[in-house]
Amino acid sequence: MILLGLDPGLGTTGWGLIAADGNRLTHIGNGQIKTDADMALATRLLAIDLALTDLILEHRPDGAAVEEVFVNVNPQSTLKLGQARGVVLLAASRSGMEVGEYAARLVKKSVVGVGNASKDQVHAMVQRLLPGAKIAGPDAADALAVAITHAHHLASARRIPKG
Repeated sequence: MILLGLDPGLGTTGWGLIAADGNRLTHIGNGQIKTDADMALATRLLAIDLALTDLILEHRPDGAAVEEVFVNVNPQSTLKLGQARGVVLLAASRSGMEVGEYAARLVKKSVVGVGNASKDQVHAMVQRLLPGAKIAGPDAADALAVAITHAHHLASARRIPKG
């Protein structure tokens, strides 16, 4: 099963692709979609959508997962992050994939073991869980962590008998 993890952001949206076979995880790819702050908001959102659509068409993931928005001190930043997240959710769900959503704290706890882990700790654990992966940056590491969390949750759900 190929899973796409997404860490939405208006300036940088991280993405990570893994293959999950039970508890065995394999790195496929990762990267960052960057937009120019001088561009109009609508143009930046369109750029994110087009890049994600191309990525999804190229790799045909079976599922996707997106990190949930946390509230910033600056309400304007939170709103822009929410708009980027909406575009990411739309791009992923447009292809017919089921899309999981995970709080940042849950992702950190799933990958590192503690919900208040630093970005460096997340990056280090992703590197350990996906040996040999060249990680494109902190947003890509976060996206891979989201994909890993989704893989673990899907594997757990399959092991629980349906009553």
